[in-house]
Amino acid sequence: MKTAYQKCIEACQKCLVDCQNCLVEMAGMKSMNDCPKCCVECIDACLVSIKMMAADSKHAAEYCRLCAEICDWCAEQCGQHDHEHCQKCAESCRKCAEECRKMAA
Repeated sequence: MKTAYQKCIEACQKCLVDCQNCLVEMAGMKSMNDCPKCCVECIDACLVSIKMMAADSKHAAEYCRLCAEICDWCAEQCGQHDHEHCQKCAESCRKCAEECRKMAA
């Protein structure tokens, strides 16, 4: 695996974990927006991006570009909630989007 991917993979891993936690914490709670739906999509986007980078896929940059878009959306949605787990999720999503954009560039 290329070390060039390392920071992005780590950001995707953290985002995946924080989104999963947000999803679990939001279970049974009402939401006025797309949280926790965005967390489901973000988890999948991060997982696929990690797999593509680990495989040094020629499509890794494209997956990372899409992952950044999904992370931006999730950060916006979760960031609107005051819950600590939502704020943590939003922060991880912002960092992941930033690293994925660098990877996609």
